[in-house]
Amino acid sequence: MRVSRLYLPVPLQVGQSLSLDDDSAHYLRTVLRLKENAQIIFFNGRGGEYLANLEEVSRKRVRVSISEWLERDVESSLNVAFGLGISRGDRMDWAIQKSVELGVNTITPLNTSRCNIQIKGDKEAQKLGHWQKIAQHASEQSGRTLVPPLNPISELGEWALSQHGLKLFLDPYAKFTLKQLQPEQNCVTLLSGPEGGFTEAERELAKHAGFIPVSLGKRILRTETAALAALSAVQMLWGDFV
Repeated sequence: MRVSRLYLPVPLQVGQSLSLDDDSAHYLRTVLRLKENAQIIFFNGRGGEYLANLEEVSRKRVRVSISEWLERDVESSLNVAFGLGISRGDRMDWAIQKSVELGVNTITPLNTSRCNIQIKGDKEAQKLGHWQKIAQHASEQSGRTLVPPLNPISELGEWALSQHGLKLFLDPYAKFTLKQLQPEQNCVTLLSGPEGGFTEAERELAKHAGFIPVSLGKRILRTETAALAALSAVQMLWGDFV
């Protein structure tokens, strides 16, 4: 029987007994419907995971005891930073979820000229919290012991100039392909545009910042497809898809 996994951003150690916060308690009690003496796996983003037993499950609280440390390392040796042009609706949610499953290390939502949505003020904090939850749940489901952070929404130009490693932006008209390149110190930065792609000025800005335009084939891919195809390809070439 598969043991459920849950992210807890708190210090954990074997022998520890703790009461869960309201959100985690609700999830175990109401969503998973776990009972006393059931087992669950926790991880806190610091590597490895912990096997725990449910001591108490009630309306007032859910209390667990940590029984065992489990050595687990599923992270790729390739460090991938991802700049993702903001897209509408569930396209952005889907891209973030699948990117985490594919081993991305950090994600930065980017404002670009052809973004069809503007996120400012209180809405930015709400949206970032929503996206971070998606990343958390994707880490829980995929067995990762780290939760990739969602960086604050940034402007394309500012973000591009601060990146390092092998810097690539996805361009259906590019002449370079991934297999012609090699990452620097196992670090890759990917830049993917929104629906409608980059403007010519943004393409020039990216190249000025050291980004190399790369093609993923002769077909033009939707924004969410291109991002995940690129992540899969770099993991196959230089990461752990071998």
